[in-house]
Amino acid sequence: MEHNTIIHQTKTFVQDTLRNAEGGHDWWHIYRVWNNAKLIAQTESADLLTVELAALLHDIADSKFHNGDEEIGPFTAGSYLQSIGIDKETILHVQNIIRYMSFKSSFDKHAFYSNELAIVQDADRLDAIGAIGIARAFNYGGFKGREIYNPEIAPDLNMSKEAYKNSTAPTINHFYEKLLLLKDKMNTDTGKQLAQQRHNFMESYLEQFYTECN
Repeated sequence: MEHNTIIHQTKTFVQDTLRNAEGGHDWWHIYRVWNNAKLIAQTESADLLTVELAALLHDIADSKFHNGDEEIGPFTAGSYLQSIGIDKETILHVQNIIRYMSFKSSFDKHAFYSNELAIVQDADRLDAIGAIGIARAFNYGGFKGREIYNPEIAPDLNMSKEAYKNSTAPTINHFYEKLLLLKDKMNTDTGKQLAQQRHNFMESYLEQFYTECN
């Protein structure tokens, strides 16, 4: 099966699977990450098929919506790729990208790294910051029934992986516990350049937010 056919088939699979997904982790999130990944890949040495498949499938079964099961995503992606005849080496690579690319994985020692992971991770992190990142953060906070802001609850800047996964803190805290940290965690030069502009926008947003609150 040729590259374009594989990607088109995978795109359709993802659109169908995520048809009723939460708005911050739906098909349009995937679409943006996919486009970001293709853009970054233009300036990096990487296997484009692996990059595109991982970008398209990275949230096919996000652990946040599956009782914290961190293996359901790699498993679901692997089962799909096997069903369309993708070779075992590529399947394993895509599964490892999905397994190790998330922010919560940064709490652990890195057990896997590749240029392809670096690209897809940057692409996903770009969608978590800037104007889109702000919209996604508040959408997910509303989905979970969280407060927007509570000045009596300070951000936890030294939380463990388990504390991060189980946090119920106000959405504004999430900026300090994750979003504002992502700029310095980018892997690629292109990712770093794009992240800086989005980071600056978040800082301006927070300044305006506190002005209005006070």
